Amino acid sequence: MTEINLIQQKIHEIRGEMVMLDFDLAFLYEVDTKTLNQAVKRNEQRFPADFMFRLTPKEWDRMISQNVISSGYKRNKSLIPFAFTEHGVAMISGVLKSEKALMMNISIIRMFIEMKRVLLKNASIKGQLQEMRERIGEHDVQLNKIYDTIEHLLDLTINRVKWNERNRIGFKEEK
Repeated sequence: MTEINLIQQKIHEIRGEMVMLDFDLAFLYEVDTKTLNQAVKRNEQRFPADFMFRLTPKEWDRMISQNVISSGYKRNKSLIPFAFTEHGVAMISGVLKSEKALMMNISIIRMFIEMKRVLLKNASIKGQLQEMRERIGEHDVQLNKIYDTIEHLLDLTINRVKWNERNRIGFKEEK
């Protein structure tokens, strides 16, 4: 598995944010999760709420039950992980000062940027599809009106023909 695929698999969407979990970052940076979290804790001012947050027990249980987390990963189930947004991941490189952390951080940030680009492109395509559906819906309404008008005209023509071909009674003019 390439580094890009590995990073991509470790990015999750939680609370509408693209995030990476503390133990996944620790794995990629080749440090213990405890070491990563201690470095973050020592630099709390660098990690406001929009850079990182702790998952709720419900979110954590959902991730485990959906097999988002590998069954081979050993973690105390009572320890709920932190989730780092793109900005939080960028800030970690300033906290972990190893060469590996710097290089991995560059790769991760590039992956976040690529995923955003793909999501924006998909959103644009989704918008275009919705617009096409609306147009088709408008065309359906217009076509139904045209069909109704044609049927009405046909009914009038059929009634006129029937009227002209009826059996007449009473005085008949000879020609």
